[in-house]
Amino acid sequence: MKKLLILGSGCGGTMIAAKMRKLLAEKEWDITIIDRDPMHHYQPGWLFVPFGIYTPGDCVKPKAEFIPKGVNFVLDTITNIDPKNKVVTTKEGKYDYDWIVIGTGARVVPEEVEGMMDDWRGDIHDFYTPDGAAALMPKLHDFTKGKLILNIAETPYKCPVAPLEFLYMADDFFKKRGVRDNIELELVTPLTGAFTKSVANRILGGLCKEKGINIVPNFVLDSVDTKNKALVNVMGEEINYDLLVSIPPNFGQQVLEDSGIGDAMCFVPTDNHTLKAEEHENMYVIGDATNVPTSKAGSVAHFECDIICENLFSEINGGEPHHKFDGHSNCFIVTSLEKASLIDFNYETEPLPGKFPLPGVGPFDLLGDTRMNYYGKQMFRWVYYNLMLKGHELPFEPNMYMAGKIDVRKNK
Repeated sequence: MKKLLILGSGCGGTMIAAKMRKLLAEKEWDITIIDRDPMHHYQPGWLFVPFGIYTPGDCVKPKAEFIPKGVNFVLDTITNIDPKNKVVTTKEGKYDYDWIVIGTGARVVPEEVEGMMDDWRGDIHDFYTPDGAAALMPKLHDFTKGKLILNIAETPYKCPVAPLEFLYMADDFFKKRGVRDNIELELVTPLTGAFTKSVANRILGGLCKEKGINIVPNFVLDSVDTKNKALVNVMGEEINYDLLVSIPPNFGQQVLEDSGIGDAMCFVPTDNHTLKAEEHENMYVIGDATNVPTSKAGSVAHFECDIICENLFSEINGGEPHHKFDGHSNCFIVTSLEKASLIDFNYETEPLPGKFPLPGVGPFDLLGDTRMNYYGKQMFRWVYYNLMLKGHELPFEPNMYMAGKIDVRKNK
C-alpha cells in the first residue's frame, strides 16, 4: 500500500484530500491528513465578527464534516518532518509516506514586534484570529472618539485586501452609529499605497480618500511604544493612536523551520509554477505554507489545488509535473456594510476593471463598488463549505476571465 500524507486540514489540505481520493484507488493508496485542531475555521469570516455581522460560531465547523470517506484523519501535533527518510513524527506516533503535501498554513506572531505584547488585547487588537476578532468586537462598539489606526507590520500577510476591508467597513459602521466625525481612520502600511498593483491602488486608494481614510505609506514598523500609544518605524518616526488594529507579522509553522524545510519565516521554498518544494523530493506545498509571490488567500489555495493534484497524479503515474500555476487569485473586497468590489489577477496581469462572468448569477463588476459584489462575498461562505472543501468543481471553472477578456487559466 502506497501512502499520501497531507499535513494540515485547512482549506488547502482538505481540498487536496477530496480531489486525490477521487483520483487514487483505495486498494492501492492510503491517504492520511494530520492536524492538531479538530475545528475548521472559515478565516474570511473573522473580518465580520468585530462588526457583529458574524459570530465566531458562524465561522467554525468540525473538520470531520469535510474529510472525505476513505481518508484517515489524525488529530495530533506534528513535531518533525524528515524528507530524507520520508517520515513525519507527531506527539503520538510516526507516519511514513511516498508523497507528501504541506498545507500547514500561516500564523500571526505579534511577539515579533517589540512592545506589541505589552498591551495586546488592551488597546492593541487583531482580527486575524478567532479570539482576536471576538475581543475586538466590544472594543470597536465602545469606541466613539479618537484615532483608530490599522497597521500592517510587514509583508507577506494573509488576505492582502483585508486591512482595506476593515477600514471601509469601520467607516460605514461609525457613520451608522453617528460618531464618524469624531473618529480618525488611518492605514499605516509598509506598502507604497493602498495596494501593490497600480490600477487597483489608484481605485482602492481613491475610495479611501472618498471615505476620509488617511494612508501613511512606506512605514516600516520597528516597535510599539504602548506607554505613549505610538507606532515607531525604523527611522525613529512616530505615529500616535488611540486604538490600534494590527496585522502582525505572519509566519509559517515553526515545525517547518525546525525540520529544515522552511525559510527564516517558516515558509517552504516552493516552485512558483509546479508548486513542488524546491529542495525536497516527493513534496508539494499549498496555500499559506508556500513562499510563492501571490496572495495568501483561500482562492489561491483553491487554484493551486487543481495544479498540485494534476501534477501529483502525473508523477505518480510516471509523468512530469507539466501543469503550471500562474499565480491566479481573486477576491471580493467589502467596501461598506452593503457593497463590495472584486479583483482578479495572476503573476503577470494586474487587477483591472471589467466584468467577471458567473453562469446563473450574472457578471460581477471587477474593481466596481456594487451591492451585487457584496452578495457575492456573502454567498461565498456557502460555496466554500458546500463545494470547495468537498472537492466539487465550481460553476465558473475552468473559464475565468480577467477584466472580461483574459483567460487566466490558459496554462491549465
